[in-house]
Amino acid sequence: MKLLIAGFALLLVCSFIPLFTGRNTKTAALSVIAGIFSLLLLSLNPCIESLFTGGTFEISYRMSIPFANFAIGMDPLSAFFLLPLLVLSGLCAIYGMAYMDGNKHVYGSGRSWFFFGMLVLGMSLATVARNGLLFIIAWELMALSSFFLVTFDHHRKEVRKAGWIYIVSAHFCTAFVFLVFVILGRNSGSLDFESFQVLKSGTAASTAVFIAALIGFGSKAGFIPLHIWLPEAHPVAPSHVSSLMSGIMIKIGLYGFLRTLTFLGDPPLWWGVTLIVIGASSGILGIMFAHAQHDIKRLLAYSSVENIGIATLGIGIGLLGITCNEPVVAILGFAGGLLHIVNHCIFKVLLFLCAGAVIHETGEGRLDRLGGLMKKMPRTGICFAIGSAAISGLPPFNGFIGEFLIFLAALFGITTMILPLSLCAIAVIITIGLIGGLATACFSKAFGMIFLGEPRSENTAVHVEDPGYAMTVPMILLSVFCLMIGLSGSSLLILLCAPVSVISGLSLEACAAGLKPASYPLTAIAMLSSLMIILGVFLYTLRRTMPRSHLETKVPTWDCGYARPNARMQYSSSSFSQPITQLFAFFLRTKSKNPDTAAAFPGKNSFSSETPDFWQEYLFRPSVILINQISAFIGKADNGRIHVYILYIIVTVLILLGFHFFK
Repeated sequence: MKLLIAGFALLLVCSFIPLFTGRNTKTAALSVIAGIFSLLLLSLNPCIESLFTGGTFEISYRMSIPFANFAIGMDPLSAFFLLPLLVLSGLCAIYGMAYMDGNKHVYGSGRSWFFFGMLVLGMSLATVARNGLLFIIAWELMALSSFFLVTFDHHRKEVRKAGWIYIVSAHFCTAFVFLVFVILGRNSGSLDFESFQVLKSGTAASTAVFIAALIGFGSKAGFIPLHIWLPEAHPVAPSHVSSLMSGIMIKIGLYGFLRTLTFLGDPPLWWGVTLIVIGASSGILGIMFAHAQHDIKRLLAYSSVENIGIATLGIGIGLLGITCNEPVVAILGFAGGLLHIVNHCIFKVLLFLCAGAVIHETGEGRLDRLGGLMKKMPRTGICFAIGSAAISGLPPFNGFIGEFLIFLAALFGITTMILPLSLCAIAVIITIGLIGGLATACFSKAFGMIFLGEPRSENTAVHVEDPGYAMTVPMILLSVFCLMIGLSGSSLLILLCAPVSVISGLSLEACAAGLKPASYPLTAIAMLSSLMIILGVFLYTLRRTMPRSHLETKVPTWDCGYARPNARMQYSSSSFSQPITQLFAFFLRTKSKNPDTAAAFPGKNSFSSETPDFWQEYLFRPSVILINQISAFIGKADNGRIHVYILYIIVTVLILLGFHFFK
């Protein structure tokens, strides 16, 4: 563990170096990259040992701050989150080094890399913290550093707006996270995790901790309706920062929630049901709103809400399995939720990096201004296609495996014939099926609008090519990860036993036995997928090597009667999604500006549509306006007149005396 502390110290030192590099942004980036990979190497041994053996390692140093200890530890749950966090952060940093090269705000690039290193440090420290106050410090470090990364291009009004929405949301969730540790510390007399007493199920304290954790950590994870910062912050942040936040940072919210569950007793029935309701609503509404977006990064942000919903479904069905004393259901549910969390880290980082490559080359993120990029950016297009298939849950890619385990848990839940568990399991199966279909349609639209068809603007027609290797290699590596995990079959189950044991409280042997039912189908799916890939490669190679029997002639495609088709005669993102958005119009509340064609000779017209976030439009915006009005009314009391202040004191004393008298 001392090596782990040395790794944190190295990352801290390397993160400060960019503040002194001036305009040399490459040196700033390399120092942060070196710090991230140093921490990865020094934490590799305890992480692997903990994952395979279930071992726990802790070290603690006294701090002068009351109730605070520098107590860090490594157990399978921490290791399961820390390893992918560091690997993917390093890849994002390598990508960002080329992405930020030549940025017009060169003087701010050093500060940007400082905050990038601080964000990775905060996330990493949060996963290994074993003291409540240390966790809060890491959590706040994560919130503040990500705020400065989001507002890097603060000269734009929309960036400043997104930054304020994010920082308010971040401190809203921090308040509830603080409340979690206040309640736990009040019951144990200390904020060290090892001193937390497991709260009895059904007590007021356990209920309060669960609700506070659900709000606090759920806000960071992106549970609906606490998700409003995601579609605002991700589009305006640099793409490697968007990748880090959406792919990794929001998972720290789920880590905090899972860690809190280990401090609570046996879950009552309504905990699991609540998580399934939240997961279903986040998953379905998230992908619905993703369908209606015209900006690629907003689309990806809403799809993060969807995938967090899927992972929450797995956690919810796992809690129901514990409640109903069905260990197989619990183990498969938790395993599916954990695996989907890691899989989402990989393919969401991949998709954001691909989107960043498109924006970097074309200067456009609007789907209706893109098109035809497959010919000019083939490597980026192939990587985006792999990421799209993975996020849609299609075999043989990694997104399928986690969803399959949750699906399997729900099937076992139905067979138990326990009414609450069976009904919730049916709901989970229907939800996953619906989300999978909508996600496939959504990312078919995204891939088609960007890479297929003809260029819709001049930016995508000329001077566009795949970015350099510093940006391309991380995308290729992540694509390989998506395929390798999808083809790994049952070998992944070994890595899931120990973290599932931490969450469920079951032994390693029981978790291994609970995962056995998934071993055969996963192996069969992996073998069948491998055979299909081999067959496809063989047929493609055979076709390419066969001699041509006749000369090929190129003729124009059928143009439906149009003599001179152009790029505008293609589907737009709105027209592609119209059947689905129209079906769910009640939830989406899309606003459209239709062309006026009533005149005999209509003039120049246009059509546009916008889908505002329902929760932001009808819940949070009115709430903020009301708070501002109340604050303005209260502010009138501060008028600078001393005799009025004396009157306030007299009225307050009279009210207190009245309470004392009637008491």
